[in-house]
Amino acid sequence: MDFDFSDEQEQLRDAVRKWVDRSYGFERRQGITKAGGFDRAAYGELAELGLTGLYVSEEHGGMAMGPVEAMVVLEELGRGMVLEPLGQTLVASGVLGGYAPEEVKQQWLPRLAAGEALVVLAHQERKARYRLDACEAQATQAGGGWKLSGEKSIVPAGDQADAFLVPAKADGKIALFLVERGAQGVTARGYPTMDGARAAEVTFRDAAATLVTADGATALEHAVDIGIACTCAEAVGVIDKTMQLTAEYLNTRKQFGVTLATFQALRHRMADMKMQQELARSMSYYASLKLNAPADERRRAMARAKYQLGVAMRFVGQNSVQLHGGIGVTDEYVGSHYFKKLTQLELAWGDTLHHLGEVSQRMQDTAGVFA
Repeated sequence: MDFDFSDEQEQLRDAVRKWVDRSYGFERRQGITKAGGFDRAAYGELAELGLTGLYVSEEHGGMAMGPVEAMVVLEELGRGMVLEPLGQTLVASGVLGGYAPEEVKQQWLPRLAAGEALVVLAHQERKARYRLDACEAQATQAGGGWKLSGEKSIVPAGDQADAFLVPAKADGKIALFLVERGAQGVTARGYPTMDGARAAEVTFRDAAATLVTADGATALEHAVDIGIACTCAEAVGVIDKTMQLTAEYLNTRKQFGVTLATFQALRHRMADMKMQQELARSMSYYASLKLNAPADERRRAMARAKYQLGVAMRFVGQNSVQLHGGIGVTDEYVGSHYFKKLTQLELAWGDTLHHLGEVSQRMQDTAGVFA
């Protein structure tokens, strides 16, 4: 199998890397964090690069690219710990492009591609943990439309988004709806997250909603799988930068008159971290390549990938802090923010133990002596 990237993909990587290096340095990121964790101007710059239209078809103004291109982009954004939720835009454009009726596509996809609208998935509920079939939000038909009521938690940039994709029970089955943040009955309480970004608790009270698809369970699973693949790619970028910072520190910090990198035990620790780095990268490739596979195969792949990425993120992050010593957890040092980002990503879209359970559950028919 050929794992080389095409010239077009390498050019895309180079363009995003240059933007991160030139326009999204640590000082700017810190400023955005202090201002609330989301910057519409920075999101607009991503749109100018064409990144918000990666998953949008050409007829709707997008670039009509696929999971591998998205992976390339998110690795580079991960290296810069970019706060603006491009992954959510890819989730929204992927779901709307695959499941929404044509009039909804025409209304929203060009705006998503141009960066004029931010649509995020609002699916988590307090009692659900990471189960996608646990949904208490309700939708009822009202005249020629729908009304939706419920509460969703930890919605990325929820008080800044223009609209939400919301799963809700309709006639006893989960359907997927689009609800505008400015609609009557919608309230969003925003707050900063551990990694410096922004999220919100969103409440819907008989809010006007547009039906995206009645088969909400299928669409929701697909949306979450896109989110997992995006998170895996972003995590690889964060791990890469964490490794770079750690190696630079060991090669400059001196103890007993010699650099820390000369100590064999620390070199062995870095070798173990490198192993986890490459395992993470290979499983991120696996997730992206399986994103368009049949649903059962895709779901198994995402659980496997997110489990391995969770193990790698925790191992690399914690060992990086230990190798740095006290400076590794100070707010002034950039490395501590990469550690927090890895910790946050490990919990996103289902933590490591959750996905270990998913992997185990999906092996029941093939595991064991008598399989």
